[in-house]
Amino acid sequence: MKKFLLPVIFGLTVNLAMAQDSIRRSNGHADETASQKVTGTFRSTRVINAHSTEMLHKGELDFRIMHRFGVVKNGINDLFGLDIASMRMSFDYGISDKWMVGLGRSTILKDLDAFVKTRILQQANGKKQMPISLLVATGYIITTAQSLAPVKPTFGDRSSYYVQLIAGRKFSKFFSMQLSPLLVHNNTTLNPTDNNTIFGLGGGLRYKVSKRIAIMLDYHHAFGKLDDAITDPLSVGVDIETKGHVFQLHFSNATGMNEKGYLTQTTGKFFKGDFRFGFNLSRIFHTGSNRKK
Repeated sequence: MKKFLLPVIFGLTVNLAMAQDSIRRSNGHADETASQKVTGTFRSTRVINAHSTEMLHKGELDFRIMHRFGVVKNGINDLFGLDIASMRMSFDYGISDKWMVGLGRSTILKDLDAFVKTRILQQANGKKQMPISLLVATGYIITTAQSLAPVKPTFGDRSSYYVQLIAGRKFSKFFSMQLSPLLVHNNTTLNPTDNNTIFGLGGGLRYKVSKRIAIMLDYHHAFGKLDDAITDPLSVGVDIETKGHVFQLHFSNATGMNEKGYLTQTTGKFFKGDFRFGFNLSRIFHTGSNRKK
């Protein structure tokens, strides 16, 4: 049941929202003069791990640090995980308001990753309504850590690919939700019995509790054969908005911070205490004509 709970909730909420829109139009409350784009569905281009419905504007450069500590339940022995750390550092750039690219590097397996993300539809109100935003992100990941295997892996062996569809809606100024099905292909798996191609279904939630603070949830369920130790990645946290920054504090059972890592390599069981504290820090810089604005 839990595998299908998220899409069912999303579908029911979309239908309810569309019904409410229809009632407002019949009562003469809709703006029939213009289409108004709905913005701020999420406040960052990532929910926590997964891509969100948000895009960088043309000329914007996002310097992002994603940081995870060790498992909290180990207690004072390693200061509730604070003695252990892994991170991903990235630079994302807005080519236009509908296209962005990114390049990142993770300490785990010394992964390098690159992606392209584009917007297909944007939620809008008014004369030409669009109930959802729709985007696609596709990326490439290569593991650069030294191999101790007798036969050294080739460039192809070290490569992974992914494509993610993001469909989201801002239901009110307080609540936003998205579905983000994800397909990951590993040319070589860490566990020999794992499927090379894994499909993940999940999404994200955002609930705004104050002007600058929101509660976040990011979850995916993996479909396909994976080692018994692999679990679903779940992250829960808060967004804190400051001028030029989005600061996320969260707890997650996932150590990997790229798509291959969090979908096919998560081993912690969140509800058995196998989660770790972490943060994401995003700083936006304006370049070119965007800088003048």
